[in-house]
Amino acid sequence: MPIGVGFDPSLALSWDEQREAVREAVRLGYTSAWAPSWPGGQDAFLTCERWSSGTRDLVEGGIETGILVVPAPLWTPMTLATIAATASDQSGGRFVLGIGTGGTIHPTFRRTYGLAEVPPIEQMRDQLVALRGLLAGETVTREATLILRGARLAFRPPRVPLYLGALGPRMLRLAGEAADGTALNWCGPDEVAWSRRRIVEGARAAGRDPAAVRVVEYVRVAVDDDVDLARRALARSALPYVLAREGEVRNVGYRRHFERMGFEEALKELAERRDRGASTDELAEHVPAALLSRVGYFGPAAGAAEAFRRLSHGLDLPILRVVAVGRGLAPVLATIRALAPSA
Repeated sequence: MPIGVGFDPSLALSWDEQREAVREAVRLGYTSAWAPSWPGGQDAFLTCERWSSGTRDLVEGGIETGILVVPAPLWTPMTLATIAATASDQSGGRFVLGIGTGGTIHPTFRRTYGLAEVPPIEQMRDQLVALRGLLAGETVTREATLILRGARLAFRPPRVPLYLGALGPRMLRLAGEAADGTALNWCGPDEVAWSRRRIVEGARAAGRDPAAVRVVEYVRVAVDDDVDLARRALARSALPYVLAREGEVRNVGYRRHFERMGFEEALKELAERRDRGASTDELAEHVPAALLSRVGYFGPAAGAAEAFRRLSHGLDLPILRVVAVGRGLAPVLATIRALAPSA
């Protein structure tokens, strides 16, 4: 099974350090490198271009890159298609665009960015249809949650696979209906199997082959011989998701997601601690270890590969999402070496 690797700005790597980490990943047998995208963050398209160009002496065309996921409602389809088409053209067709709703399900987020209130399923369906048409060289007219009247790219890029970030049943079915892949998040094998059933339902309803819809996911790993230190690092990365109240920015779906796993009471207690003024360190201590072990790995390098294989069950592409326990390049390299596909 191919394995991807994901790096994000929380690792605080310089461009040169990112380049070295991606080059080491190529040498170790990882087949793709993935970046997140969020408002005000590093330009994920530029990041992917640098990773691709920085590895062309190691693999023909450079390592395959992708973004999981662009908050599509912040972009017009034409702008997003143009930049994605350019990334694909520059990489010789080795670029994947993942899109999702981002925080647009929350009214505060919509007010911040001046977005209209639009049902998320309909919005993402329109985005997928418009982007697929534009990237295929078609002239697109669509007047629903977005307006395009005879829009067309001025050049035809190599094929750009479109993945949809999905968590709930309706979005998962939409991925099966209209996307090339589904990007899951914070799932264990049971949740992957549940998600795949929803994807298959959507694909069959649309007359598509379910096998044509690739299922990918970040699998977060924090490696350190100090198990408690590794657990706290993974817990801190989980806090923005597990702490969400109903209706908070980005995370209505995640609250429901973790409740489906049976952690409703633990999340309620954690939120109460937060509301009483608990520090991030205190909160990290109270993220249930059972939750963390269900969706990720923390601990020594010796146990990482076996845990990763278990957590990858049911995925077409597991993506190692590096959770660095310390600062700098060394812990990042230690993590990708612990999971080396060529080992």
